[in-house]
Amino acid sequence: MSKKEIIYIKENPVSQFLFSDTRSAIFWLLVRLYVGYAWLKAGWGKIHNDAWIGENGGAAVAGFVQGAIAKSTETKDVAGWYATFLENMVLPNAKGFAFIVAYGEVLVGLGLIVGLLTGIAAFFGALMNVSFLFAGTVSTNPILFILATWLVLAWKVAGWYGLDRFALPKLGTPWSKIDTDD
Repeated sequence: MSKKEIIYIKENPVSQFLFSDTRSAIFWLLVRLYVGYAWLKAGWGKIHNDAWIGENGGAAVAGFVQGAIAKSTETKDVAGWYATFLENMVLPNAKGFAFIVAYGEVLVGLGLIVGLLTGIAAFFGALMNVSFLFAGTVSTNPILFILATWLVLAWKVAGWYGLDRFALPKLGTPWSKIDTDD
């Protein structure tokens, strides 16, 4: 049996600083607060809108989905496979999806603002952004998607000024100082 050699490639200084150095945490705090506020505001508005949650719950999602399906045939802004998914999965369950989207946006916003499970919250925010983009809606989704993706990459330091600093070590993802003199 041969012993496999493990080769470690040193990280470049820019990504080392951005994604592993707590000195960049203030930058990520600002990004987190911006993206978190955007999600919290969007979700809060949906929760307090009768067309999303309430007596007419799901009407907003149904209208949005029908518009996206129309875009798939009229302007081709929505891929056929995604229109099929919207028509067969989302539209019949519009009320449930409305609940998931509205409360998901609030949870993503809160997670990012307080810095709790930042990488996971950012991932689900990015997933919602890409879902809206697939449905042919641009708005702020491209910039929020990019920032959320960066927050996922920066999960180790993005929550440093937040609850992650205390929660992640208890969850088995501890930070430790490393020797950078190599």
